[in-house]
Amino acid sequence: MAEHLASIFGTEKDRVNCPFYFKIGACRHGDRCSRIHNRPTISPTIVLMNMYQRPDMITPGVDAQGQPIDPRKMQEHFEDFYEDIFEELSKFGEIETLNVCDNLSDHMIGNVYVQFREEDQAAAAHTALQGRFYSGRLIIVDFSPVTDFREATCRQYEENTCTRGGHCNFMHVKQIGKDLRKKLFGRYRRSQRGRSRSPSPHHRRERRDRDDYRGRDDFRRGGGGGGGGRRGGSSRHERHDDGGRRRYGGSPPRRARSPVRENSEERRAKIEQWNREREAK
Repeated sequence: MAEHLASIFGTEKDRVNCPFYFKIGACRHGDRCSRIHNRPTISPTIVLMNMYQRPDMITPGVDAQGQPIDPRKMQEHFEDFYEDIFEELSKFGEIETLNVCDNLSDHMIGNVYVQFREEDQAAAAHTALQGRFYSGRLIIVDFSPVTDFREATCRQYEENTCTRGGHCNFMHVKQIGKDLRKKLFGRYRRSQRGRSRSPSPHHRRERRDRDDYRGRDDFRRGGGGGGGGRRGGSSRHERHDDGGRRRYGGSPPRRARSPVRENSEERRAKIEQWNREREAK
């Protein structure tokens, strides 16, 4: 019996546990669901609920004033948001995955899933984000059961063949450009090539303490904040000059060059000189 229950856990055959919450970390029925939502007490993945606010939240492709939005402006707005979130959360540790849902259903719209390399990094981010605001809106953060995004994403959406549109029950992950992906995630590949082993937990903890949140226009505790991105207030780059931009955007320090080795003739001449000096004494 136990083996049977284990084999169907998280599937449609499981009549006790909600398969959608297990795979996606969200369920359209919410707390009214007839099946159990097993919320993890710790996980390498956190979810920021309904955090990304699209410029066309009311009508797709149209802004709040009823004017059509240039798709390039839409993508620029999204990538500004994506970089802002990445730079802030990378202070807590290495980010393996950052996915933003492009779904329109209430339980998934604007959800941001962040998977860290270590659980303690996700726990530090979870604690720090409690009670904070982004662009004037309270951040709702929770641990997520999602660790394998291949099971959570809609394959048809990736192939542009999903017929359910924005109300699909699987993740429609909004994509960023190759240049931005290389800029953000490329730092980890460079750092892994530059070190022989991962830093100790003590070193990671010191780095987190040093890089802890500073007051910013978008991420703040207590009252609201100004709008994010390039539209109003200081620019993204100005906001990160005291932290993420200078710390993560600069080039790594060059290693000191190794001393030039002497050839055999120079070495023998030096030894002979030492012997003559010693005999003269």
